[in-house]
Amino acid sequence: MPTLPFSIAPHAAQTAPADLIALAQSRPDELEARLLEHGVLRFRGFALHTPQDIETVVSALDPHLASGEYLGTSPRNALTQHVHSASELPGYYPIPLHCEMSFIAHPPTRLYFACLQPSHTGGETPLCDFRLVWRDLDPAVKARLEQRGIRIVRNYAGPRTPRSRDPFALKRWDDLFGTVDRDAIAATCAREALTAEWLPEDRLRLTCTPPVVRPHPQTAEPVYFSHLQVFAVDTPSAELRRVAALRRTVGARLWHQVGRAVTAWTARNKQPNDRAMDVSHADGGPIAPADIEHVRDVIWRHQIVEPWQRGDFVVVDNRSTAHGRLPYTGARQVVIAWR
Repeated sequence: MPTLPFSIAPHAAQTAPADLIALAQSRPDELEARLLEHGVLRFRGFALHTPQDIETVVSALDPHLASGEYLGTSPRNALTQHVHSASELPGYYPIPLHCEMSFIAHPPTRLYFACLQPSHTGGETPLCDFRLVWRDLDPAVKARLEQRGIRIVRNYAGPRTPRSRDPFALKRWDDLFGTVDRDAIAATCAREALTAEWLPEDRLRLTCTPPVVRPHPQTAEPVYFSHLQVFAVDTPSAELRRVAALRRTVGARLWHQVGRAVTAWTARNKQPNDRAMDVSHADGGPIAPADIEHVRDVIWRHQIVEPWQRGDFVVVDNRSTAHGRLPYTGARQVVIAWR
């Protein structure tokens, strides 16, 4: 498999957003082929400074951008018509590698990231070819996941609930869907294969049973395409343990201990169906912790971690390649658009 990302740099003195647009529009077939092969294109060295610069670029390059509907779990703020903050989760928390919105029926096909301000430390956006992950998973684990499937649960508070400051809580359902119209929400859920269950106190539970592997829409290659290792109850502990091993700092080790405590408290005090997020087999039975750990190990073995540079513009094939976020300190501004 080719390495990622495939990098493109400007010619001397051609660094404005218009120069990036002109370069991309002059080689559309070549860049499409590179994206399909590598999974990620990185344009480095262009003068991209503001969300409006990114809006200008993505609007010129892609006529099929999403209009803002976001059914994922990471809190985001809209900055322009198509450009959002990549995540508003606190900098100390790692975001596990995932393909965007893998749990809905019609996930994005392409993501556009840009770095307007690198963080003081950390804050990388790891990348991982999930075609390689599926190839390298233990056949017995793959068989269990395919045969028994998975079930994802997400729980949301209602519009009359004060917005939570808990970094592990999900947004309210009116924030998720952008409406309080239950008929409109039902239509969205039907389109995206989500089951909506209205609960007391105006709460909403969403469940779904997405496939763990999906064929790439252009090549038919099998791709690990799941939030399985993201929504598992032990994710805070498991991810922060790996970050501590990567960083080897006192701070990272301390955050791992916090992650262990959060995991233990959630497992002890919340039933699976009542957790903010949870995952099980489709029949409701627990997924073996060793199977989830094996998935994480394979993902971490294949991830690519490189620091951002100011002005980097990255195109990701969301149907083959995952992204995440490592903890950071200091100001950081990474933005995203998608289709």
